[in-house]
Amino acid sequence: MAVLWIIIGLIALALIIVFYYYNRFAVLDNRIDNSLSQIDVQLKRRADLIPNLIESVKGYAKHEKAAIKAVTEARKALLSAKGIEKKVEANNQLEQALKTIFAIAEGYPELKANENFLELQRELTATEDKIAYARQFYNDSILAYNNLCTTMPGAFFARIFGRQTKDYLKISESERKPVKVKFD
Repeated sequence: MAVLWIIIGLIALALIIVFYYYNRFAVLDNRIDNSLSQIDVQLKRRADLIPNLIESVKGYAKHEKAAIKAVTEARKALLSAKGIEKKVEANNQLEQALKTIFAIAEGYPELKANENFLELQRELTATEDKIAYARQFYNDSILAYNNLCTTMPGAFFARIFGRQTKDYLKISESERKPVKVKFD
């Protein structure tokens, strides 16, 4: 009789361990999906701010149409991008175009002093911080998931459940280059 209870106990323990690891993978996978959607929310927020920024700049920098067009096209590309790689690529293009707009603003003191422009600039800066945080949270979630997939006994259960490690969000090579600061 005692042997039967031991066998039942071991089976119950094995089931608890299997359920624990299955649920752990599910929770981490959901966290990754959530963090990716948070990145999307912040990218959309930034894209929604850009038309107002463009309108503010248009009034002062009428002859800077190429820069304004570049921002508009980069925004469209970001909004229509499918998949994480395409969104990251479109986001990088938008960031470059926005840098051009802010550089243009440096040449227009009235624009730099415009309250609407300043508020939009603050909003975009806050949104950039939120995007950076969302990217960090995504990569932290990937780290926890990958650690579970590659350490024992998680690696054993990852094979059983068909789970594989996931890729981190990476920055482009152009973003890795050191920033050049030049004083005239």
